[in-house]
Amino acid sequence: MSSLSRFTEARRRLRNRKAGRKRKNKLAERSTLTQEELFAGCGEPGQPAPGLAAPGLAAKQS
Repeated sequence: MSSLSRFTEARRRLRNRKAGRKRKNKLAERSTLTQEELFAGCGEPGQPAPGLAAPGLAAKQS
């Protein structure tokens, strides 16, 4: 095997490895939600959750 072929194969392996790493890093950037995004639907602390009312209130309003 000539040194040019060996050099080309090594370069190709490195380029493929870097492309995979770059792709995975791009996917991992926003894989985890922030605290605000994760608990946004829960409402304010100490208050009842939005959309969930006390059982007695739901019957009176209907």
